[in-house]
Amino acid sequence: MSNGQQCPLRMDPAGQDIQGEAARIRAAGPAIRIELPGGVPAWAVADPAVITRLLTSPDVSKDADLHWPAWTRGEVPEDWSLAMWVSIRSMFTAYGAEHTRLRKAVSSAFTAHRTKALRPVVEGIAAELLDGLARLPGDQPVDLRARFAVPLPARVICELFGVPRERHDELCAIFDCLFDTSADSAAIARHAAELYRILAELVAAKRERPGDDLTSGLVRGQREALERGDPTALDDQELLDTLIHLLSAGYETTVNLIDHAVHALLTHPHQLDLVRAGEASWEDVVEETLRWQPAAANLLLRYAVEDLDLGGVVIPRGEAIVLSVAGAGRDPGVHGADADRFDITRPTRRTHLSFGHGAHYCMGAPLARMEAVIALSALFERFPRLSLAVPSAELAPVASFVSNGHRELPVHTGGPVPSRPAAGKRPEPLEPATPRNTTDHAEPAGAR
Repeated sequence: MSNGQQCPLRMDPAGQDIQGEAARIRAAGPAIRIELPGGVPAWAVADPAVITRLLTSPDVSKDADLHWPAWTRGEVPEDWSLAMWVSIRSMFTAYGAEHTRLRKAVSSAFTAHRTKALRPVVEGIAAELLDGLARLPGDQPVDLRARFAVPLPARVICELFGVPRERHDELCAIFDCLFDTSADSAAIARHAAELYRILAELVAAKRERPGDDLTSGLVRGQREALERGDPTALDDQELLDTLIHLLSAGYETTVNLIDHAVHALLTHPHQLDLVRAGEASWEDVVEETLRWQPAAANLLLRYAVEDLDLGGVVIPRGEAIVLSVAGAGRDPGVHGADADRFDITRPTRRTHLSFGHGAHYCMGAPLARMEAVIALSALFERFPRLSLAVPSAELAPVASFVSNGHRELPVHTGGPVPSRPAAGKRPEPLEPATPRNTTDHAEPAGAR
């Protein structure tokens, strides 16, 4: 559909250099032509002020059927590897009044009260997973992503939506595959079909035996709206797609947030020392991680409802737009010349777009933040000697230019803190392990 001259930047489907691509997008000005997998052309924006404008402008849509002519004319093939994220019918892809209708249907799902009530659940799951890690040899490598960063949010979101325990691993494996932007369209289609089958069975089960979970709440809300003849009621496709949206967002992004936060602290030991000394908080760690390595590097897709003059660059009406959250998070105009450095005391650490902005701000953000704070505080309290088991440069990214995380995060736990000292003995102080490696942006000794 395009060529290298028209689209000077081809996004790597395997996401091998997310921050490098983000820097090139940011350096290009207000917007740059890019090529998505399958040769699909689009524009990319990394300037945080421009992104904020686009996220709040009525001249920007998320509805491909209404505002992306290349999609409706068939220029983008139906078997495009990213088609599912365009065709899904939820608030994720809705515009205007439709977005308001679909968001309202789930607005009660992530209230402050419900999120607060989940705290003991999250704490219990974290403790159970850490107990499992404590039973492993402390000097043997363990994949912390697989053993902790993945199962914690997976169990939280699945239990919140009433997904049977025996389905948790299967469902999360499917989401991992769907976020793989390097996968071929046939594999994506197989996983999507299986996902719809699983969720259709879940909805049918909740209709027959409703429980105290969010899927049952959505089903109940749909039934009550239909009974009173409410035209805003979700149809069955919208119900399934809403579940896909909420489950995938509640799982994948929180996994990556925990993954990157742990990695950042292990490669920036002085930052961890600040938390342990009470000079910074776990909340500071979470916010700086969201800025420095956002869990979703690029947001797909928006469409220009009208020509968008961004100041020297015009995105024509009907063209697709990718928002580079990773690029915005390291903008030197906002975060200073050292924007590439991980610094949990940075005054602008909370100035990021990792959860969106405006009407499309992620309603699950408080839950994700709470999960990450609980996970990090419990992990480093239990395992103060935690260290990376391989050089940081050897860690491979997940195969995606959307999902931003590591395929594996091998660590040595160093063994847990003893629960109590032996009778008549005082416990010896536990010193954190000296980090085995650093990243390109790891701080020098003594730096803050």
